[in-house]
Formats: sequence, structure tokens, C-alpha cells
Amino acid sequence: MSKPEFTPNEMMTIAASRALKNDDVCFVGIGAPSAACNIARLTHAPDITLIYESGTIGTAPDVLPLSIGDGELCDTALTTVPVPEMFRYWLQGGRITIGFLGAAQIDKYGNINTTVIGDYDCPKTRLPGGGGAPEIATSSQEVYITLAQSKRGMVEKIDFYTSFGHGDGGDHRERLGIDTKGPTLLITDLAIWKPDPVTKEFTVVSLHPGVTRDQVQETCGWSVEFADGVEETPPPTELELATLRDLKARTEAAHKGA
Repeated sequence: MSKPEFTPNEMMTIAASRALKNDDVCFVGIGAPSAACNIARLTHAPDITLIYESGTIGTAPDVLPLSIGDGELCDTALTTVPVPEMFRYWLQGGRITIGFLGAAQIDKYGNINTTVIGDYDCPKTRLPGGGGAPEIATSSQEVYITLAQSKRGMVEKIDFYTSFGHGDGGDHRERLGIDTKGPTLLITDLAIWKPDPVTKEFTVVSLHPGVTRDQVQETCGWSVEFADGVEETPPPTELELATLRDLKARTEAAHKGA
């Protein structure tokens, strides 16, 4: 039987979804994180609790939301709580096992910029901003990050610190009194990365099928470290691909008003 064909973005989303467990309580970012979290819910983690910044708890959208204010989230949630309760009781109370974020820029220590490209006072591009991501990055027990690789997005030094990762590396979080683990996983369209236990620099631990080390380095703005014995990411299964494609087809149809 021939293996199903897939795109790099599909591989990224599915690899990210596999990292989630059935008993996770996940604070979900819009975009790629939302797709990964809902694929997990629709496949191997049906009891995962998905929480969005607007206060929806245990949401199970039939289509991917356009924003945290999308009515689909509230319509399918177990309950909706006020935003102050969401942040103070759920997030800052330590009840979120995984914060799942995207990034416009990221550095090798998992610090995220979603605020501006260029100088803050006169930027080349002004981005949507942090929203709740700064609090998610410091208060979730762990943080997963997903983005497509490019030298523009994966940079030696980010232009603005929106969401704190491991700072300058090492014990920087601990020195600042942040007692959560911070970024523990980075999933791109080419590879899976984990922070070095000591330096906290993201290191490639798995290459997606057909991807070379040179491809990873060519699309990254810092000198990439590779773990000893880099593995190959298992390709998507037919079920995972079908679930993802069906979800995206439903989402496209809904957003077109079909």
C-alpha cells in the first residue's frame, strides 16, 4: 500500500497535534496552534480540554475559529467564563498544562515577537500584538510553539520581546522568579525541536520525512544545533490526514458562507 502524500504544513500540524495528551488542559492560540489542538481532539485525545482566551472552556468547534471572538467557540464550549476569571483562576492559577502559541519571530531560546518588525517607534510592520500570549508564556506549565520555518521568522535576535521564552538561555527564567517550564517543544514544517537541558537553546531532535539538515539550516537565522541521533518524524497516517483535510474543508466552506 502506498503511503499518503502530504504537504509540509500538514506534517507540521499533525506532528504538533501528536504532542498533546488526552488529559491536557490546553490554552489555544489562533491559527496553526488551533488546528493542531483540534486535530488532537478529533483523533487520539478526545477528552482534551481546549481553552481559548475569550473565556470558552472545553470548546469543541466543528470549524476552526477566525478569532478568539468567533461564535463557534462559545456555541460549542462546556461553559464560558469572564476573561478576568480565565486569566486569574485558570491561567495564573496554574491549571493550564500546555500553552500552545504561534510566532511571527522567534529566537533560539523560544522568545516570541508578535508586536513589531523593526524599530518599535517606527516599525516596518506592526503586528497584531501579544494579546494573552505573554501571560500564557509565563503561567502555563509548558509552552509549545509552532510556525513555518524561514530566516525572516527564525532570527538570531527578535525585534521585540512579546512573550518570554528562556530569555538569554540557561536559568534565566528561574532568575526572574518564573517557576514554569517555558517552551519545551517547537514544531516547524521541517523538524521537531526541543531545548537543550542546560543552555535551553532549541535543538533539532527529529527531521520530517524527506527533510535534510541543510534545508533546516537554510531556513533558520541562527546556527542550528542537532541532537545526537536525530530521528525521523513518522509520516501522517491516513486518519490524521483525512481528519485535518475534512476540518479545513468545513472551515473554508463555513467562512465562505456555504
